Amino acid sequence: MKTLKGIAASTGFAIGPVFLYKREEIQIESCQVEDVSTEWLRLEDALSIAKEQLSQVYERAKQESGEDQAEIFFAQSLILEDPELLDMVRNTLFDKKVSVEFALHSGIENYACILEGLEDEYLRARALDVRDAGNRILRILLGIAESPTANLKEKSIILAKDLTPSDTVLIDKNHLMGFCIAQGGATSHTAILARGLGLPAVVGAGDETMLVNNGDLAILNGSDGLLILNPSPEVLEEYRLKLQHFEQIMKKSLEKTREPAITTDGHRVEVVANIGSVENAKSALDLGAEGVGLLRSEFLYLERNNLPTEEEQYQSYKTIADTFGQLPVVLRSLDIGGDKELTYLTLPVEANPFLGVRAIRLCFTRPDIFKPQLRAALRAGVGNGLKLMFPMVATVQEVRQARAMLEECRRELKAEGVAVADKMEIGIMIEIPSAAVIADHLAKEIDFFSIGTNDLSQYTLAADRTNANVAHIASSFHPAVLRLIKMVIDAAHKEGKWVGMCGELAGEPMAIPILMGMGLDEFSMNSPAIPIAKQIIRTISMVEAKAIAEIALDLEDAEQIQTFVRDTLPLVNF
Repeated sequence: MKTLKGIAASTGFAIGPVFLYKREEIQIESCQVEDVSTEWLRLEDALSIAKEQLSQVYERAKQESGEDQAEIFFAQSLILEDPELLDMVRNTLFDKKVSVEFALHSGIENYACILEGLEDEYLRARALDVRDAGNRILRILLGIAESPTANLKEKSIILAKDLTPSDTVLIDKNHLMGFCIAQGGATSHTAILARGLGLPAVVGAGDETMLVNNGDLAILNGSDGLLILNPSPEVLEEYRLKLQHFEQIMKKSLEKTREPAITTDGHRVEVVANIGSVENAKSALDLGAEGVGLLRSEFLYLERNNLPTEEEQYQSYKTIADTFGQLPVVLRSLDIGGDKELTYLTLPVEANPFLGVRAIRLCFTRPDIFKPQLRAALRAGVGNGLKLMFPMVATVQEVRQARAMLEECRRELKAEGVAVADKMEIGIMIEIPSAAVIADHLAKEIDFFSIGTNDLSQYTLAADRTNANVAHIASSFHPAVLRLIKMVIDAAHKEGKWVGMCGELAGEPMAIPILMGMGLDEFSMNSPAIPIAKQIIRTISMVEAKAIAEIALDLEDAEQIQTFVRDTLPLVNF
């Protein structure tokens, strides 16, 4: 028996055979060619096929995992059109008169290496997408099968050194029990996909992950970040009981998922969904969402080569808001920059875009982008529960500026004789430590807060959540992060305002009792996490939750806090 420790990326257990995910290595050798024009035509044909494949993969990803996870394939299709990359390939091909495979491989590696040499972690991570897109074309040119899972015939735990976005989409989900990845962090594409599918996942488990045999029996513990290879009979029986317990809880939670989440002492807790498309709205309702705590407006901007019109935005926001009727739907204004880019905006390169002109800061510099969205939101909010919130707020002045622009749009629409939502609630995201510290001032300016723990954690702990080397530091369970959350909730409640949370922490089973005890009013999460979150809430009293929160806030590190909650409430130990 051997146990590998990685990063817990998606809750749950799996027991079954392992399947080593290894791509056929692409062998490229330099060889001279006479007819470089024909070689270029071969590349153009391969590019056309690759774009069609990416279109199909995009549609499959959207159906299986939602618009958010599918966006990466639209970005990859843009990579295939990147003039800088194509110029590299053309120059190598025509200057050196080599095969198009060699010219393309050289271009991919040069481009990827340029990205890997940049200071910004997000841009360095995009090297994987460049190689993924480029290798797709190479496989077409060389006649290599697209996916190495053709021999996957039974339900298995997938082990891989790393998985590209297209790798994860092409795996047959009927044969998938979970993932254990040697590299990556908790915000890697694989981790996000696993949470979207409700499957356990461990990432950053190290290179020993690949030193096993296909078909070996393994236990995957996505809650504690463990992969147990060839377990002893005693350990196997222990985990079979854990798995049975987990499946019983999941079954019970799904049966009651449309019922409200009410604590044992009668306190109702609102559980809503994070969504990023019109399609997500229906599935969220089916899984028991009592509204939407985060509607990511980026889905309208990331799937195209130009800005969406006001009318397009209005129709999408209106459709989603009307789907939920009078239930709350919180629309987040455009959150671009940092880890999300719009290639067609040609924004200036920044040394550290996570600390640069992003989200609300970008919107202030581009009223031609911001105002059509504000107008669309005001129009879409008529007759339903649509609310609006602004991301990346750091100062009181930013809130006032955003509200002033919103009022300007309201006046314009009324002057045009257009119906608008006069009583739309306005909120901000708390994801910068400065906003948490001055929450008492900010609470006087808005109707609600929504805490984004992903960014709040990385900014508070100075640890990039996309960097596997420091991802373990950026834990939202760190007492510094939890104390900021408590500060925000207390400041809002003092002004009679409500507080939601739309970061990953809201759907984390071990965090739910702590957040309840702190007084969090609304929990917003990926739809698959809703049933179990509601079930946890139903098993706890507010008195218990407050006691748990009080003790947790006095502990000195994230691991102590998680261990304490796990030992106190066995239900969350899965």
